[in-house]
Amino acid sequence: QVQLVESGGGLVQAGGSLRLSCAASGSILSINAADWYRQAPGKRRELIASITSERTNYADSVKGRFTISKDNAKNTVYLQMNSLKSEDTGVYSCNAIVEEPSRLTFSYWGQGTQFTVSS
Repeated sequence: QVQLVESGGGLVQAGGSLRLSCAASGSILSINAADWYRQAPGKRRELIASITSERTNYADSVKGRFTISKDNAKNTVYLQMNSLKSEDTGVYSCNAIVEEPSRLTFSYWGQGTQFTVSS
């Protein structure tokens, strides 16, 4: 059984920085790809950052401010967020494509972590 656990949420001032983590545990060979999603209050969930072994992609709203990365040794995906704005407030969730010892891949979701940017 694989679990994804996000952490790093909280309260941060506008202009500040925060790093979110998404740690995978269980029977894992590797995290092949991962996405970070954001759901702002009253809005639909949106994809903001993606990573594969070859590239990263970002939503226009976070490009240049957020960086997604992956530590294969720790089976953890990170989202470094700089120059935070009040509109970055929301619940952040990660989705990871995990390769298990069977060599099959499965998609898993974390429970989400909330953070608020205060102006």
